[in-house]
Amino acid sequence: MKNNPLRELGTLGQAIWLDYIRRELIASGALRRLIEEDGVRGMTSNPAIFEKAIVESHDYDADIRGMALGGKGAKDIYEALSQRDVQSAADEFRGLYERTEGKDGYVSLEVNPHLANDTKGTILEARRLWAALNRPNVFIKVPATAEGLPVIRQLVSEGINVNVTLLFGLPRYRQAAEAYIAGIEARVAEGKAVNQVASVASFFVSRIDVLVDPLLEELIAQGGKEADLARRVRGQVAIASAKMAYQIYKEIFGSDRFGKLAAQGALAQRLLWASTGTKTPDYSDVKYIEALIGPDTVNTTPPETLDAYRDHGEPKARLEEDVKEAGWVLEQVSELGISIDQVTRQLEDEGVAKFNKPFDTLMTVLAQKSPRQ
Repeated sequence: MKNNPLRELGTLGQAIWLDYIRRELIASGALRRLIEEDGVRGMTSNPAIFEKAIVESHDYDADIRGMALGGKGAKDIYEALSQRDVQSAADEFRGLYERTEGKDGYVSLEVNPHLANDTKGTILEARRLWAALNRPNVFIKVPATAEGLPVIRQLVSEGINVNVTLLFGLPRYRQAAEAYIAGIEARVAEGKAVNQVASVASFFVSRIDVLVDPLLEELIAQGGKEADLARRVRGQVAIASAKMAYQIYKEIFGSDRFGKLAAQGALAQRLLWASTGTKTPDYSDVKYIEALIGPDTVNTTPPETLDAYRDHGEPKARLEEDVKEAGWVLEQVSELGISIDQVTRQLEDEGVAKFNKPFDTLMTVLAQKSPRQ
């Protein structure tokens, strides 16, 4: 019998998580089968995923109607539905969470995306969601905007698990990791335990190529020396960025500074590869899994990419292969006149907008699904 490539990822030190949530997945036992048969070790969600789940199914209609008749508004209904799904999924993962001593078995819930540039508002909402979920194996997702960085430090210092989301650039990733460590240090200074505080840093991958590739294709179309160089780096920028992020991860969490915290039980903030579904038709459908397999990392993937990897994945630790070439790719992109800092800033802004839009759509749909009073 053919080995399951998804399960083999675990032997290479990578946890595969599912970037998807839906009530039927949990209620039908399908999530449990993914955990037991495929070795899925966690789950992530976002407003777009919940919008799709609620809009495209009737699973939630009865609850929506009941809460609306009880006087609940669209936002309260959304929070009740999303929290219930996250709690149910977290309960499915609870055994794994306990067996791995808090390394895996997490489910993520995002703060209201409209708070992405509101430090105080995000802190207040994150505290409220953490208390409402009341599960040790959940993450509160906080966008890695400039305003989100103080949130990371504060929440971690309070013992709240944080999934730092919408990371695209290397400088911002470094800041997010530093914020996590600062939060752990603040907690230690207060004499509080740190061995059950967890965090992941969600570095978005495929969207980088989606934005950069067209810029490179323009140069290719112009011909000449720059065209040859652009052709060489097309489709390589996202993976190169992720490989360099992993080098930063090793530097930060292999430092003496973090070593002192680890001696007191602190967990490293693992890198989580997000946006790993392939969006360019001529690229492999498992491109953003195969190249980024390495120790102490997470890859969260949509169901179709999970299925593809189960079918034809070829697990091998490749994350630290060709690191010098990855650095060269990023240098050449700059030489070609493409500012990676500008690209990642645009992606961050677009990422916030891409979560705001489905959130707003969902609020409208919930209002429409609610019976008129």
